[in-house]
Amino acid sequence: MFTTIGFFSVVADPGYPRMLKIRARTREDLEELRRWHLPDIEIVETHHTDYRYRAFVHRDEWIHAAQALAAAVDYPNFKNAVARRQGVGRAKLYGEIWLLMYGLQRDESAR
Repeated sequence: MFTTIGFFSVVADPGYPRMLKIRARTREDLEELRRWHLPDIEIVETHHTDYRYRAFVHRDEWIHAAQALAAAVDYPNFKNAVARRQGVGRAKLYGEIWLLMYGLQRDESAR
């Protein structure tokens, strides 16, 4: 999930069906999520997984946070909003991801 406060990968935790694992590439992204929407999350750092930072939340907490993230959309251009809120460097990275995904759209007939 790309947002103006960070990038998150949210997956089920097989050992705990009522919990979700929120994964992030940077600690700052989870800190912003904690600051704005999930004040009780504990951020865990691991060096042996593909996402270095993670937090665990009850599904209901994530549903509430995701609704709040959706309700906070107040911009007509996502990458410009990211540049204002998270900096030009982050917006540039998101632009590169946008371009990769644009390739999927262009190659639609090849699928």
